[in-house]
Amino acid sequence: MSLNKLVVNIFWGSITAMTGLSTVGPVGAHDVRAANLGVVLRAIRRAAPCSRAEVAATTTLTKATVSSLVGQLIEHRVVREVGSSEGRVGRPAIQLALDDRWTCAIGLEVNVDYLTLVAIDLTERVLVSRHEPFDAVGSGPRACAERLAELVVETQAEPSLARRATIGVTVAVPGLIDATNGTVTTAPNLKWSDVPLREHLARRLRTSASGVPVFVDNDAHLAAIAEYRHGHRAGTPDLAYLTGEVGIGAGILVGGRLLRGHSGHSGEIGHIPLVVDGPRCGCGRNGCLEALAGIDTIVRGCLPQDVAPTTGPRSAAELGRTVELVAARAAAGERTTVETLGDAGGWLGRGIATLVNLVSPRVVILGGYFVPLAPWLLPSCRAAVGDHAIAAAEGSHVIETSTLGFGAAAQGAAAAVVDSLDRGSLGLPVYAGAD
Repeated sequence: MSLNKLVVNIFWGSITAMTGLSTVGPVGAHDVRAANLGVVLRAIRRAAPCSRAEVAATTTLTKATVSSLVGQLIEHRVVREVGSSEGRVGRPAIQLALDDRWTCAIGLEVNVDYLTLVAIDLTERVLVSRHEPFDAVGSGPRACAERLAELVVETQAEPSLARRATIGVTVAVPGLIDATNGTVTTAPNLKWSDVPLREHLARRLRTSASGVPVFVDNDAHLAAIAEYRHGHRAGTPDLAYLTGEVGIGAGILVGGRLLRGHSGHSGEIGHIPLVVDGPRCGCGRNGCLEALAGIDTIVRGCLPQDVAPTTGPRSAAELGRTVELVAARAAAGERTTVETLGDAGGWLGRGIATLVNLVSPRVVILGGYFVPLAPWLLPSCRAAVGDHAIAAAEGSHVIETSTLGFGAAAQGAAAAVVDSLDRGSLGLPVYAGAD
């Protein structure tokens, strides 16, 4: 059996952890073993390098069971032996670690004006990172899926991934997602509605002979995961990430767990109504935070009409240059620009204050195009949070900018693939005899 088929089948057993799906029926010995493989894999991830005995000591599994499961993980090239524990008291023991040489996970992000891809190994080390301009609005969902599939296939052919099997692909999208079937229910800024993106992409990857499991999730949710695992505030259990793209979404972690809500559609902070009969929002309503403090609104307010077009989407390169121009004018002290940014920061702070009052995150991280504009957004933003958040007087809420750049959502998407692999549902089916 090929390594690719092996790890794909291991991965398929982890669908429950990624999507929230469950199977109906009795739990058999095979299911128990698959779950125990996850327990062992997580223990090794936390403690590596560690011995089989140490794994057994930190789990409820017997030494014999751990030895058997570790053997299976080694055979499948998910775990490897990395030497002995010489120098320690007692008999030297063979040490274990994740095997980062044979597999990869791929995360993709679709946004209005660009596509991003990040590939990582089992230790979540970034192997490949790609970012390219793409008009997702004008191209439409099918052409977008086509280009995403091409990016995956092109990346799999790169020398750094040539020997690696792809265990899964997750796509981050700025919109409401039905994670059970990978459908983009609505993405106002993309102008997508009821798009079966998972189906489109999976079909194209099968056609390319590179078929792997495909999942779709919200971009802010996945960016929050990336911040929690790899950002400068990594490990903060109560954290919120705000996208600073054309839209504004929020990924919220409470106690280290992603807050999804009943339908999985939590975090739509950009569509909190702040002004009755305010400016029109892309969602079709009026007075939303996004319409008051979104990047498009900021650009239109900062630049003259002959510089900032009043209709039509901007390309990634054009929007990037425009934001740079806004930052340059603000740095030069141009009054209209500084005032517009101050106003936008105030509205942003009001939206964050609502978030703080509801879930009280320790850290709120601003991403995307908010980052280069932060010097002029943050003062009024923080002041508004202080004025409108009940708990802000305690000084316990920090508002900062991301250091992960535009790859945050894609990096989080790739991490979600790895996370699903070692969350405990490893094995339906688990094959032996990897090539």
